[in-house]
Amino acid sequence: MRKVLGFFKKDVVLTVSMLLAAVSCLLVPPNGGYLDYLDTHTLILLFCLMLLIAGLREQQLFQLLGSRMLGRVHSKRGLALTLVFLCFVSSMFITNDVALITFVPFGLMLLEMAEMGGLLCYVVTMMTLAGNLGSMFTPIGNPQNLYLFSRSGMALEDFLWLMLPYTAAAGVLLFLFTAAGCRRQSSLQIRLEAAQLGDRRTVALYLLLFLLCIGATLGWVPHLLLFLLVALCVALKDRRLFARVDYSLLATFVFFFIFTGNIKQLGPFNALLQGVLAGRERLVGVLLSQLISNVPAAMLLAGYTDNLRELIVGTNLGGLGTLIASMASLISYKQIAARYPERKRQYLGIFTLCNLGFLLLLYLL
Repeated sequence: MRKVLGFFKKDVVLTVSMLLAAVSCLLVPPNGGYLDYLDTHTLILLFCLMLLIAGLREQQLFQLLGSRMLGRVHSKRGLALTLVFLCFVSSMFITNDVALITFVPFGLMLLEMAEMGGLLCYVVTMMTLAGNLGSMFTPIGNPQNLYLFSRSGMALEDFLWLMLPYTAAAGVLLFLFTAAGCRRQSSLQIRLEAAQLGDRRTVALYLLLFLLCIGATLGWVPHLLLFLLVALCVALKDRRLFARVDYSLLATFVFFFIFTGNIKQLGPFNALLQGVLAGRERLVGVLLSQLISNVPAAMLLAGYTDNLRELIVGTNLGGLGTLIASMASLISYKQIAARYPERKRQYLGIFTLCNLGFLLLLYLL
């Protein structure tokens, strides 16, 4: 029982989503219509992407790319900028949480080697911002984009053009803030052991399947066919990867699908939420994300407005602000708390100040 309680305490969003789903089931008793609530396309894509990204990490692809880029860095400012933009660019393709899981521990090691302990909290904050901001550019950058893109029926180019101004502005702000925070151009001598790429054929297979995931996102590949191909190939190559899937995220989606589906059956609540959202999708998306994080906010609000473009912007910008506005931000915080417990308060202060500043600037854009 202690282990079960510990698990639910650890994953607050999963716990809240399960409780909300359970309460909604009391209002709308379970029936055959519950199956219609589930967006199986989003669930299949999330599952396949998590499997393939876990496989590519296992083959050391991202570590190899990162170490090769950092091998060309010769100053402390260059090191900070490289770490930040590794997270910024990679999150567009491998999601914000995977980018931070991969590069924050790597960055902490390099910052220690470079004797940049004084800048550690600041650089990790910039890396976290970069992961959350880079991921907003593409439909596969984070879970709420995948869900809203699928629901909106937008063309890929329309989505990219929608988010391009915010992504470009975010890139400029990240460069200016990082460069200003690391003003000293101290020389840097770090010897990195070259990461060894795993089996090249396996990497090629996973990359091919990753391209099929993008094709499925655009509606070019049937989702069921994608699921069968990815599951079969991974089962043949490395069955251990199935244990690396974030099943709590998938369960969170299922619980929120049930909750939002049931809530839509309640007429008075629907009218109230539609009235609150009308013409204020961006603002409501930002504010609600601060309280329950941007993925649940997107799933809850998407059924009450036709202006999904504004909701996409709002929930992406809503990933900035509080520590729980984007659950990916907790990855960096946990790394700091585990390795430098005496710096938790310092990190939270820098993180909150920088996040609110970026949120204000980008929201005004």
